[in-house]
Amino acid sequence: MDINQVKQEDEKDPLSKFRAYFFHPKNELYFDGNSLGKLPLKAQKTLHEVIQNQWGEGLIRSWNRYWLDIPKKIGAKYAQLLGVEKEEISIGESTSVRLYQILHALISSGLFPKHLTTDILNFPTDLYVMEGLKKNFEISPITVVSYPNEIEADIEKLKRTIKNHPGIICLSLVSYKSAFLYPMRLLNRWAAKHSSIIVWDLSHAIGAVAIDLKKTKTKIALGCTYKYMNGGPGAPAFLYVNKIIQTNLFNPIQGWFGHQRPFDFEKNYIPAQGIGRFASGTPAILSMAAMEAGVDIVLEAGIESLRNKSVLQSELLLKMAQEELIPLGFLIESPIEPEYRGSHVTLSHDGAWQICQALLAGSQSHPKIIPDFRPPNFIRFGITPLYTQYRDLWTLVDTLKTIMNTKSYLNFSVEKTTVT
Repeated sequence: MDINQVKQEDEKDPLSKFRAYFFHPKNELYFDGNSLGKLPLKAQKTLHEVIQNQWGEGLIRSWNRYWLDIPKKIGAKYAQLLGVEKEEISIGESTSVRLYQILHALISSGLFPKHLTTDILNFPTDLYVMEGLKKNFEISPITVVSYPNEIEADIEKLKRTIKNHPGIICLSLVSYKSAFLYPMRLLNRWAAKHSSIIVWDLSHAIGAVAIDLKKTKTKIALGCTYKYMNGGPGAPAFLYVNKIIQTNLFNPIQGWFGHQRPFDFEKNYIPAQGIGRFASGTPAILSMAAMEAGVDIVLEAGIESLRNKSVLQSELLLKMAQEELIPLGFLIESPIEPEYRGSHVTLSHDGAWQICQALLAGSQSHPKIIPDFRPPNFIRFGITPLYTQYRDLWTLVDTLKTIMNTKSYLNFSVEKTTVT
């Protein structure tokens, strides 16, 4: 496919208008929306309003006028996106804190066997949280299911493990390295059949993959909001808890905003009814105000349309990679079948770190390109349908070909920065 054919795809793209909703640095292509989404222009205006008028002028009065309802307001929008009721979504804290809260609550509840399971494809932080909880409870060693490679899960092996070691399972719906997409409904049904529950981390899926938590029989899910949801760096996480089990679970981090009557300042803690009990400390108002623009844009664009474009663009990138990059020493480290793939494409190469630095540097003939390195030798390219253009993918592959053919990447240091 040549550049003119690619440009034609951009011209007929039904989502093309949404690119104008974001701030774009000049002479730069961005393929890291799977790590941190771009800045919505509306978020800039909202933050100015909140800082200048609500905080600056309104001061403490703004709690009653604006701020107390922000978590519920945003939660209702996330509920709409995920196909659940607004009373089942809590906004706040980080993904790690949310995972700690819900795993602690599940272990303490006695509803499921006290055994924790995850797999090798899960994001490392999830395992860190599980290891910390194991120290607090007298439970058996954590089961970590391994697979022959880092590309895809062996679903049959995972099912056997759940059957043989029932309990609480934590999985990422989309794997952070390879973008492997798990069969959510199938695994939920299997877990329920074997007295188990799956806690789903949706961080690399929400905003790029169509998710209906009711139809998939999901009981617990959580995730960050700063990747494909474009909520801003460190934006608060979301937590979904199905109404059926809310009353049986208790938040281990008992803070005043999780109290039934927080402004009565009672000495004894009484958990709020329903999803409100999973609130803890004071809401991060500036971060919550900034994250609303992102979910509004996703809802306006429509998740089915976003998913369709994501599949088309990732198929194009994979096709070009197979034809033009594999001969240059790259390997494809993402599933080929779109039904098993999220919205990023991962390649590997022995010189992955230096190749990333060459992309970031740009040249007189090519723009700066921001990819995403993951050890030991993976390069992730995040496709964010709201602002990724088809021509961007063509330019990416063309630039990689130039870097490899000229061996210019060898001029860059192998020493890694802190954030990769």
